Amino acid sequence: MTPSPAQSSAPVLTVRGLSARYGNVLALRPVDLHLERGELVAVLGPNGAGKSTLLRALMGLTPGSGRVEFEGNPLPRNDPRAVTQRGVVLVPEGRGVFGPMTVRENLELGAYLLKRNSGEFSARLDRVFALLPRLRDRQTQLAGSLSGGEQQMLAIGRAMMAGPRLLLLDEPSLGLAPRLAAEIIGTLATLNQQGLPVLLVEQRAPMALKIARRAYLMAVGRIVAEVTPDEIASPHDLARYYFSHESV
Repeated sequence: MTPSPAQSSAPVLTVRGLSARYGNVLALRPVDLHLERGELVAVLGPNGAGKSTLLRALMGLTPGSGRVEFEGNPLPRNDPRAVTQRGVVLVPEGRGVFGPMTVRENLELGAYLLKRNSGEFSARLDRVFALLPRLRDRQTQLAGSLSGGEQQMLAIGRAMMAGPRLLLLDEPSLGLAPRLAAEIIGTLATLNQQGLPVLLVEQRAPMALKIARRAYLMAVGRIVAEVTPDEIASPHDLARYYFSHESV
């Protein structure tokens, strides 16, 4: 779907007063954020800051209140399938690949709305293999036998098969060695350079800040600052934001 002129002039994502609960616990206090077209924006914060809850609330996986607009129109709430069909696709924490299935079968699942013999399916598969050539070499290999870095590549490739117009990622470098983490982050930078907006939740702040245009800093379930990478010269600068709001 090609955005209308009105959609093209709007931020790709606008969030106003989004909050979320787990039972009686307010895990995400009302937050506001935006993502412009072509941006890669990071969401940084310590464990328990609410970063993953933010992404889950955006996708409708966790019940929440507030308003979320994608390309100028409200996103469905509490309906992850409808959100994905609109073009917002999440790569979850922990990768979530289907281990007993092959790499090719995992990728096909990402394009479940497309016919396998369609030109669009082939085009998406070619794009994934061009971006992540290791997946082409391992098409018949069981996903569960891949290394951690390869499984993360597969999770990203499967998301790309859904044809995202906005990609959300939750801790893609989690559990990876520094070299593999840098490779994954580099892949995200390439996707963004190709025009795909990206909202990246990441704990390895220095790595994320190398490719992000802006960053939202979270603590105790809320956004405490919006910064540019050149405002964060050291881990002490991040700690100053995080810990000054811990008791708030």
